[in-house]
Amino acid sequence: MLRKAGANWVDGDRFHDREFDLEALMERVRDGTHTLLTAQRRMGKTSLVRELLRGLVTDGEFEPIFVDLEAANTSEDAVAEIAVQSRCAHVAWDRIKSGFVNVLRELGERVDSVSLSDVQVKLRAGIDSGNWRQKGDEVFTALAGHDRRVVLAIDELPILVNRLLKGHDYRITPERRQAADEFMSWLRKNGQAHRDRVTLLLSGSVGLGPILRQAELTAHANIYSHYDLKPWDNATASNCLAELSETYSLELPPEVRQDMCRRLRWMVPHHVQQFFDCLHEHLRRERRNQASLHDVDVVYSVDMLGSRGQVGLDHYEGRLKTVLGTDLYRIALDLLSEAAAPEDRLDDDTLTLYREHYPVANDSDRHPIETVLHVLEHDGYLECCTGEYRFLSGLLEDWWWLRHGGSFVPIRRRRG
Repeated sequence: MLRKAGANWVDGDRFHDREFDLEALMERVRDGTHTLLTAQRRMGKTSLVRELLRGLVTDGEFEPIFVDLEAANTSEDAVAEIAVQSRCAHVAWDRIKSGFVNVLRELGERVDSVSLSDVQVKLRAGIDSGNWRQKGDEVFTALAGHDRRVVLAIDELPILVNRLLKGHDYRITPERRQAADEFMSWLRKNGQAHRDRVTLLLSGSVGLGPILRQAELTAHANIYSHYDLKPWDNATASNCLAELSETYSLELPPEVRQDMCRRLRWMVPHHVQQFFDCLHEHLRRERRNQASLHDVDVVYSVDMLGSRGQVGLDHYEGRLKTVLGTDLYRIALDLLSEAAAPEDRLDDDTLTLYREHYPVANDSDRHPIETVLHVLEHDGYLECCTGEYRFLSGLLEDWWWLRHGGSFVPIRRRRG
């Protein structure tokens, strides 16, 4: 029975569909193909990777290791996190410990029983700006010498690279570009050197490609084969809603499920399950178990687009600012608001006006409008269809307009 997913990654009886994607990624793992998993936010990348790794544990042929770099700020942090998460690979871990014998000495025989966070602190103390590459190489060498092939899944790598590149003020400097260049070069070198023994699977809540493109570092991504995780189709989303309704003893007639899908338009798994959760709570308050089209309308307007839905959707805006920085983010606000406006179009003529409105920086050979559009397309906000940019997600479009439409002035009106 399919159960509600909640806000975090899911596996087991909360994991729905994606058999094709699991098989495709498993084939890449068996072939030793380094993979960069890309998709819009909330598409289920982390859940898919976690479910893949869970299957690899059962399979027994590979040693899966999951590393989350969301909290990492430096290359040194990343090496320490990869090292400590390798503790599950006992043969490799014994070799890693030997490389950090000085900083782990005071833990003594307790090193394998104390918390991961405590071990991570000790490992981090032994890594600095002068030796992180050497220590990182030693970690990869230890993983390559493990008794089973290692699948190293690194989540939120783009967030770390973005921090290295832009700092807290979101500005690229030569020093920051060099730091990002050195880290990606190090990862690329080890990926190539140990391809037969360590397979990399990279993912994140923002796209790595646009970040590297802003700093002209895209060559570092050429060892990774891209895998684009698509949204559910209408049939899969409707089946998910039907299974959930059966689990929770609700009646969702076909026309109700169809209307829910129509409003979402872009079937992000988290949004589908969030819609069901809101509808379930609404019916519970009403002490009913059968949903109508009116219920769908109320729940979509009040819950999905209201304060309850703000929490998840606010994250789209925050991540966008993280990737673009303050100046480009202002352009993104304009373009997305123009695309969401009911009576306006983000077409070629409108974009020409925006290109005239926003100047090109003296040190750039790329117009800022093109940079922003590339990010918005890559990260699943907009798509270009017959010469016009439109929102992929109906939910995101409606929410964006409610949030920004009241204060937005279209470019044509600004031009008088």
